[in-house]
Amino acid sequence: MGKIAVVSDSNSGITQEQAKAYGIYVLPMPFFINEETYFEDISLTQEQFYEKLEGNADISTSMPAVGSVTELWDQLLQEYDEIVHIPMSSGLSSSCETAMMLAQDYEGKVQVVNNQRISVTQRQTVLDAVELAKRGSTAKEIKDYLEETKYDSSIYIMVDTLYYLKKGGRLTPAAAALGTLLKLKPVLQIQGEKLDSYAKARTVKQARTIMIDAIRNDLAKRFKDENAENMHIFVAYTKNKELALDFKAQIETAIPGTHIEFVDPLSLSVACHIGPGALAVACSKKLPPA
Repeated sequence: MGKIAVVSDSNSGITQEQAKAYGIYVLPMPFFINEETYFEDISLTQEQFYEKLEGNADISTSMPAVGSVTELWDQLLQEYDEIVHIPMSSGLSSSCETAMMLAQDYEGKVQVVNNQRISVTQRQTVLDAVELAKRGSTAKEIKDYLEETKYDSSIYIMVDTLYYLKKGGRLTPAAAALGTLLKLKPVLQIQGEKLDSYAKARTVKQARTIMIDAIRNDLAKRFKDENAENMHIFVAYTKNKELALDFKAQIETAIPGTHIEFVDPLSLSVACHIGPGALAVACSKKLPPA
């Protein structure tokens, strides 16, 4: 059985410290802040990021440099036989496409997974890859399984302010002005490649109810698993953990039998576009038993 390394990026929300505990490798995402380069969880903490974001700094994201990716792969292949590389969704960044192109020079030793996920669902994909490697799957078998099941997940996100979506060009100024005037709390969804609008709420309370109803509906109708017996459920947030813990308790009360496995900050590449005060609920299907 070949020895397999699992690689992802910090869009998964997995910190460098957690990566060591999981036995995986995480490429930090680069950020350009007022023309200086920072790396998520290396030279840029969550606290520093929000301080700069709310200070109206000029922030943009990028994908890991080609050299950083191939250097890590070359280093790992001295110790491992194969690599499973899990970048963020190809619909949200070109980093997946770039990694696939780079992998062509590695004679099948590097399998790049186009899993169409980000944040907490991408994190679960990484953990599933680790488990499949432990079960004896090859890198290609892991890639095939993760791509076959890529749509077995949902994310719903409430945005507290439209300011950052407007600033990043995700909303027209007119739509943002109208939304701000009406104090709307849009609920967005990721059901695969991209971030799409799902519903508009007038209050945070209403947005939370909309998200709970949406995830309940997915469990019952999409996944045929009303009690979430074969589903992972997560909560994520930007900046405000107390709000997220309260939302966790609300979900567990509203959908009896559910257990929120972890409450995690959304990765900074997501937070950059939606700002502080966001809340998310997500689910993904569990691996079948070994």
